[in-house]
Amino acid sequence: MRHSLLRPGLAIALACAFSSAHAAPSADQISRLGRDLTPFGAEKAGNKDGTIPSWTGGITKPPAGYAPGAQHPDPFAADRPRFTIDATNLDKHRDRLSVGVQKLLEAYPSYRLPVYPTRRSASAPARIYEATARAAATARLEDGGNGVGGAVIGIPFPIPENGLHVMWNHMLRYRGEELTRTLGQAAVTRGGDYTLVKLVDRAIFLYSLPGMTEAKLDNKILLFKQTVAAPARAAGAIVLAHETINQIREPRRAWVYNPGQRRVRRAPNVGYDNPGTAADGLRTADQYDMFNGAPNRYDWELVGKREIYVPYNSYRLHSDSLKVSDIVRPLHINPEHVRYELHRVWVVEARLKEGARHLYKRRTFYVDEDSWQILLVDLYDNRDELWRVSEGHVVNYYEKPLLWTTLEVHSDLQSGRYLAVGLDNEYPPYDFRYQGRTREFQPSALRREGRK
Repeated sequence: MRHSLLRPGLAIALACAFSSAHAAPSADQISRLGRDLTPFGAEKAGNKDGTIPSWTGGITKPPAGYAPGAQHPDPFAADRPRFTIDATNLDKHRDRLSVGVQKLLEAYPSYRLPVYPTRRSASAPARIYEATARAAATARLEDGGNGVGGAVIGIPFPIPENGLHVMWNHMLRYRGEELTRTLGQAAVTRGGDYTLVKLVDRAIFLYSLPGMTEAKLDNKILLFKQTVAAPARAAGAIVLAHETINQIREPRRAWVYNPGQRRVRRAPNVGYDNPGTAADGLRTADQYDMFNGAPNRYDWELVGKREIYVPYNSYRLHSDSLKVSDIVRPLHINPEHVRYELHRVWVVEARLKEGARHLYKRRTFYVDEDSWQILLVDLYDNRDELWRVSEGHVVNYYEKPLLWTTLEVHSDLQSGRYLAVGLDNEYPPYDFRYQGRTREFQPSALRREGRK
């Protein structure tokens, strides 16, 4: 069925052919940021029937009793579901569900979506909002949309004109300055079996650092290192990546350390549809963080904006009162701990370019208007049949005001398997106070770390 789009005048649908030339928003348009639009460009007002409230700043201070370094308590624990969607009442709600979520409900009668009151919790630091207003006047797509210039620190395109604008907003969104985190990854069989993989991530988000300039940035978005800490048979493997803004001009630089060989080697295949780390083939490299990397293999169309039910404020899934075994179930995660809400999202359609290669012929992204975080993705195979569905369960963190996933779930409808990435319930919370040094993200450091 066709879904109605909201405010179609705001979303310009593009043909597959794309030109990077565009007019920057006018001064009048930019002046709307922080007025009728949020500082990130979302509609500040709620919807007509009141089921989406107005944005009033999001979460700007943590709940009483919270201390940095502690697990994040649920600020909405008193909320109760408005209703629950499952296979029995799916037809009533299809118009407010993504295609992928509809298919999950059809395929798995045991799955259900408890729909809670909408809480527009997304927030960011004032300096990120200020940088966004500056970037709005100067940001530009480069090299056919495969890079961004004229922007640093803030969201580059808060008033988007095309699909690439939206995707770059996601890839350049604020995720703190530096981070270390420990998380679990489970590749779950149809029967519910899995081996928990323990991953340790470290990152410096160069693009967002205070005082950053384009010249100092030198075409880099971030420095990223991921170490496999368990199980024993895989422990010690390390991936290092220097993520570039323009990966056509300067491809992502990546290295891997193999503990069996005790050597570091360049890894040009860390990207696109190559297998994700220890993911048992259930996600591609460019599915990490819902989407990352060069956009050059697809044509991107901004379809419009919709009101749909999306995973949001998933503090229950994030809770340290749960164990991984409380969440992981056969076929899908335990719906007792899921929270969906009605939010406005930008819809972006990606179609594989003629002559380009990728496992996914087509991808539909549903991107939160308040944060530019991708919340849902529908992924189609080369027969143009829906193959996989990705859900990004998000929370707004307290140490740094930002909205980010606490759990990604990538479901394979054809095999009945899924991959859960980010199971952090039995590990310390993300540490945004980490102070890394750039020399820790060099291949020589990778070699030393691997030999410890």
